[in-house]
Amino acid sequence: MSIPFFYEPTIQESNQPIVLSESTSKHCVQVLRMRDNALIHLTDGKGKLFKSKIISADKHKSVAIIEQTDYTAPNSNKISIGISLLKNADRLEWMFEKITEIGITSIFPLICKRTEQQRFKTERMQQILISAMLQSQQCWLPELHEPIAFNKFIPQCNHQQKIIAHCEDHKKTLLKDLPESLDSLLLIGPEGDFTIEEIELALNANFLPVSLGNTRLRTETAGLVGITLLANR
Repeated sequence: MSIPFFYEPTIQESNQPIVLSESTSKHCVQVLRMRDNALIHLTDGKGKLFKSKIISADKHKSVAIIEQTDYTAPNSNKISIGISLLKNADRLEWMFEKITEIGITSIFPLICKRTEQQRFKTERMQQILISAMLQSQQCWLPELHEPIAFNKFIPQCNHQQKIIAHCEDHKKTLLKDLPESLDSLLLIGPEGDFTIEEIELALNANFLPVSLGNTRLRTETAGLVGITLLANR
């Protein structure tokens, strides 16, 4: 059985016993039935992995000691996505989970001209990212930004490689054929795509128009395909 992963954002490396959060304590004791001397892995979501042992199992305030601390450097290939909110939030949640497993760096939820749903449950989405990080046994939590209007977001973008995937009949490069970059941002529009004005705004800000393939994809599928291609160049 693999050693379970837990997220403790405020943990500090120390020789002293640490009190685990109530959510971690409850999962350890009530769900996994862990007792004293059980081994667990803790991460702060910023690259550190604390190999620890429970010395006092309690469903509210378990206590553990850190036996070893390892550090994983951030991925040198930084990948970000700016993607429209969706009317069906479940589809966006599914995509956020999958791109976290793949290794996304930053997520920018966008409000575009054709975005139908403008409500965004930040806390719920953050929990989805945390769960996906732990499930895939990573130590870096993606940075989730608050939703922002497309026309306000574009002028702020200073990524090394800026890419926009859209459905208009423009000359495009296949995403898989783009040169490698250490800092890429991919834009994905809503159902109904970006407007002509939004595409022109992005192109004037030096975004490269790309194609993800020969078929028209749903927003969440396009996001997953695009991030997968960027992560495997």
